Amino acid sequence: MKALILAAGKGTRLGSLTENYPKPMLPVGGKPLLAHHMAWLRSFGITEVAVNLHHAADVIRDFFGDGERYGVKLTYSYEPELMGTAGAARRLEHFLDERFVVVYGDVFSNVDLARLESFHVDGLAAAAAGAGLTMSLYQVPNPTECGLVELDAGGRVRRFVEKPPPEEVFTDLANSGILICDPALLSEVPAETVYDFGRDLLPALLAQGCPVMGVPLTDGEYVIDIGTPASYTRAQQLARAVNSTPA
Repeated sequence: MKALILAAGKGTRLGSLTENYPKPMLPVGGKPLLAHHMAWLRSFGITEVAVNLHHAADVIRDFFGDGERYGVKLTYSYEPELMGTAGAARRLEHFLDERFVVVYGDVFSNVDLARLESFHVDGLAAAAAGAGLTMSLYQVPNPTECGLVELDAGGRVRRFVEKPPPEEVFTDLANSGILICDPALLSEVPAETVYDFGRDLLPALLAQGCPVMGVPLTDGEYVIDIGTPASYTRAQQLARAVNSTPA
């Protein structure tokens, strides 16, 4: 697999911390969050990684360069105007020419990508389909701020609602921001158009009957969105705990 890390956002909820600095470059456990991403992806044999850029783009490029010292080969995609999560992937269609994982750049995670891909492959086989999408899912305390997912007994997504109003909340199971995608799905994304996975692509795929699957986290897996001061503090605490645990 290849990987796309979404790192273009402005991170306004963190105030002055991200005024002139990309949110995925904030330190977690003594190193930039993106450095954790590189090590995590590499641990699953993923070494070809694209990063989309917009806000404070040079900070990321200057720090990581071509990625060699992190054991990966980096491709950058600068967006003069933000294109949305799926729009970012569409701009990289030439690079994303095999199955790929999409990682939101502001999540600190240890999700087992091999397990996620295996579930994806099995789901495609069960559906007799050549392409689909699989989401890693986690329980959230703030369901009105997330994309909520209802699964059937086999792990196929029956319903997906992006950031519903309180009266329409039906679960606390949400898209974690880690997705497995097949490259054929990029043809569903209009070129040079602002387009999101949650708001646009996922509802379109479900309407077409395309296989969309979901896998809840297991015990020991974690996903923390560092986009608020409280969650950033939690990620820092978890990183310290992980680093202090004997091997």
